[in-house]
Amino acid sequence: MSMNDLITAARVSKAWPFQEAQRLLKRYPDGTKPDGSPVLFETGYGPSGLPHIGTFQEVLRTTLVRRAFEAMIGAKPEDGKTRLVAFSDDMDGLRKVPDNVPNQALLEANLHLPLSRVPDPFEKGHESFAAHNNAKLREFLDRFGFQYEFIAANDMYNSGRFDDALRQVLRKNQNILDIMLPTLREERRKTYSPILPISPSTGRVLQVPVEVVDAEAGTIRFTDEDGTVVEQSALGGMSKLQWKVDWAMRWYALGVDYEMYGKDLTDSGVQSGKIVKVLGGRKPEGLIYEMFLDQNGEKISKSKGNGLSIEKWLQYGSEESLGFYIFPNPKSAKQLHVGVIPRAVDDYWQFRERLAEQELDKQLGNPVWHLARANGGFEGSEAPGAGDSLPVTYGLLLNLASVLGAEASEESLRDYLASYIGAERITPELDVLIGTAVAYTRDYIVPTLSKRAPAANEAEALRALDAYLAEAPADASAEDLQTQVYEIGKREEYGFENLRDWFKALYQTLLGSDQGPRMGSFIALYGIENSRKLIAEALARG
Repeated sequence: MSMNDLITAARVSKAWPFQEAQRLLKRYPDGTKPDGSPVLFETGYGPSGLPHIGTFQEVLRTTLVRRAFEAMIGAKPEDGKTRLVAFSDDMDGLRKVPDNVPNQALLEANLHLPLSRVPDPFEKGHESFAAHNNAKLREFLDRFGFQYEFIAANDMYNSGRFDDALRQVLRKNQNILDIMLPTLREERRKTYSPILPISPSTGRVLQVPVEVVDAEAGTIRFTDEDGTVVEQSALGGMSKLQWKVDWAMRWYALGVDYEMYGKDLTDSGVQSGKIVKVLGGRKPEGLIYEMFLDQNGEKISKSKGNGLSIEKWLQYGSEESLGFYIFPNPKSAKQLHVGVIPRAVDDYWQFRERLAEQELDKQLGNPVWHLARANGGFEGSEAPGAGDSLPVTYGLLLNLASVLGAEASEESLRDYLASYIGAERITPELDVLIGTAVAYTRDYIVPTLSKRAPAANEAEALRALDAYLAEAPADASAEDLQTQVYEIGKREEYGFENLRDWFKALYQTLLGSDQGPRMGSFIALYGIENSRKLIAEALARG
């Protein structure tokens, strides 16, 4: 496949990252800015709580669009045609104490200080609460191999690198008020100011009316918390901006070309778009994505801590499966909880297995193509691992572990797999899933298992299966075993309306769950004699 083939296919692909990149190509038809600088992608993060998957997904999805854009212009990641900035708004004031952090009293005592000046409640040696959370975010992004530049608001404000943009905000103060005041409640209008001064007496971020004394010098006047009228600079970290103004200023100062954001920020995006235009900049292109929801259908919140953490996903599933679950349909809400992990693992491997045999246009719609490219780039079917397959499904591993119950361990699963597929086929990727399967089964399957007694017709079918297994060779193939399971379920004398009812009976009586694996594969993996013991135990309950 040539680069030209990729460019041609990418420019007509209907996959959503390419559709997003198309809008950037309309902005810059030759793939670069008029001044020759790289096209700038940005993601924003508020470190008021621990980063969760909702935070991570924005970097992943933005990276997918970035790589799609590079493919459309025939660029490689190392060409420097694009940049990705992960921006932390750590000058924001701490408005409330998150529910899921230690030392709550410490945070309560430091409310309204900039997050970068709030002590670290985790006491991990970081200079601030924001520094701790920023470090966690970077740790996650680095683990997944993302290429990005980290920028913290604290550094930009305090170093003076935002000063020129802040002067422009001061010059346009009234224009910004004209945009914002009509959108606010009457009570809020009385105290609203685009500029939030830092109190010289308490260090807090103040929500007070501000008078611009001298825009060029950066001087402002306001009343401090103790009633004192203060005249001080707004530059060099002595102020920060209201959220929507801050967002627009950032677009203007950095020259951001693409930034996606959640549906809950739709109105903010409208107002910030108007403000950046007033400042003399241009609103970035961007996707408005739907929110992630917890298992109760509620929006995930950093302060509530109801989101699924990245560590938890990786405790029970693979890195690749996380990206795979996030990839599809960003404009549709997704529930994000532990229960979605097993299917995501198996679905990822199904798509990975197909990749090498697909035509190029199909590859560009395959999530695995995009995910492999997100971590450094490749061309076409040269994706690492393209065409690979797992010798067993994750679902089958979980069923094996659940049957073993308290005896399930990584060592025991490896022993069964070595007998079933051969030790040489236990790849590092499968080995990771052995560990996560043991953890998932221990924490989420075993506590809920409940094996029921078989009904009379089900018991007769189980006896027939047992009689077959008693005569079957010990090395009977999974295919032969599966065929016999089918044949028994189809016999009229056992009274199953369809095969689904038979399979459900097997799962509920032998495995204690409503869903399960191909029984032929399970019997071959678990062993014929062990499987007969399960049948005997089920019949004894009848």
